[in-house]
Amino acid sequence: MALSVVMPALEMAQETGTLVAWLRQEGEQVRKGEMLLEVETDKAVVEIEAAGDGLLGGISAKPGDVIPVGETIAWLLQAGESVPVAPAVPTSTGRRSDAAPAPRQQPSPAAGDTPGARAAGSARISPKARRLAREHDVDIASVRGSGPGGEVLADDILAAAAAGAGPPVAADPQAGPTGVEPLSSVGRLMAARTTQSWTSAPHFFVTREIDATALNAARATLIPAVEASHGIKITYTDLLVALIGRALQRHPRLNASWTADGIALHQDVNVALAMAVEQAVVTAVVLGADSAAIGEVAVRRRDLADRARAGRLQRADITGATFTISNLGMYGVDAFTAIIVPPQAGILAVGAIADRVVAVGGAAVVRPMMTMTLSADHRVVDGAMAAAFLTDVVAAIRDPASWLSIA
Repeated sequence: MALSVVMPALEMAQETGTLVAWLRQEGEQVRKGEMLLEVETDKAVVEIEAAGDGLLGGISAKPGDVIPVGETIAWLLQAGESVPVAPAVPTSTGRRSDAAPAPRQQPSPAAGDTPGARAAGSARISPKARRLAREHDVDIASVRGSGPGGEVLADDILAAAAAGAGPPVAADPQAGPTGVEPLSSVGRLMAARTTQSWTSAPHFFVTREIDATALNAARATLIPAVEASHGIKITYTDLLVALIGRALQRHPRLNASWTADGIALHQDVNVALAMAVEQAVVTAVVLGADSAAIGEVAVRRRDLADRARAGRLQRADITGATFTISNLGMYGVDAFTAIIVPPQAGILAVGAIADRVVAVGGAAVVRPMMTMTLSADHRVVDGAMAAAFLTDVVAAIRDPASWLSIA
C-alpha cells in the first residue's frame, strides 16, 4: 500500500515547514529509516527519515516551498503501484485516510478588523495572524507572508512585531542603502518565538553566586579517567547538564510546562543546550539527563554540536526538551538573563567561572566563582520553588562527586 510523505510537525504550534532539500531522487528506492528530506524550523535544519520502504514518487514540493503541516508532498510506492489520485491526509487517530483534504478556505474578515488587518493584495491571512496583528499593532500591508500563496501566518506577524513593524513609510528615492541585514528563515522564526515567549510567559528571575572550587576539583581529579575511556574532553557544560538534570528530579515544577488545561509535569528529564550556529541559536537535547553518566552526556553533547554546526540535526535532536541551559561562560560573560524556550517553565543562564574576592569565615579570600540566573514562568513556578531549585543546584556544584555518575 502506498505510504504518503507529509510535512511533519517538529514542534508545538507549528503551522508550516520549509522544504530545504530532497535527499533521494524521484523513482529511487528508499528503505525505512533512511534520510529522505530536510526541513527547516525555527531551531534548525532537520533531516527527516522515511517512515517505510518504497519507491519515491509523486513529489509535489520543491526546495524552498513553505508547506502546511500534514500536507502530502510525495509517496512511497510498492511494486506496481501508481501515485494515488486523492492524497492521503492524517486523521485524528494518526492513521492515514485516502479521502481528499478539504479545500483551503480563505478566511472571512473578522468583525472589528482595522483597515490594516488584511494585507492589500494578499492571498490570505490566518485568523491567528489577524488577531496578533491587532494585539501588536502591526500593519499587515507591510508584512510579507511566508505561507502557501503568500499567506500571512502568525510567525510573520510576530517577526514583524519583533522588528518594530508599523505603518508603511514611503521610500525616499534619494536615500542610500539602508544597511538592513536580511534574516535567514531560522533567524526570523527565532525572533518570532522569543517575542512570543517574552510577551506571553510572565518571566521572573532568581540569581545565585556559587563557589566552583569543588567543581574545578572534580574536573581535575575524577574526570580524566572518563576522558581517557571515552576519548572525549569533558567540559563544564557536560558537568552542569548532569548535575542540573539530577536537581530537576527533585523539583518537578521546574521540569514542567504551562498548558491551557493546567500544568503538565513531565516524567522524563531532557535538558536542552543553547548552541550558537551561523546566524542563529539552536537548542539541542540531551535525553535522560537525570540518569546519564557524565561520559554519556559528553558524547551526546559533542555529537549534537558537530551536527548543529553542519546543519544536520535530526528531529529527535531538537524535540522533547523539558528545561534549557544557556552557558556563555566560554565567552567571558559574568552574568546574564535568558528568555524561556516555550513551552518549558525555565531556563538557566550560566556565566564564567572567574576568581573573585569573597568573604569566607570573616576573612577575604580568592575563590573561583560563577553566577547563575534562573528565568522561570510564574504561571508554573513561584519564587520559593525557584529558590529551592537553585539551592539544590548550588549543593550539587559544591559536592559534584556525590551527585554524579562517573562513567
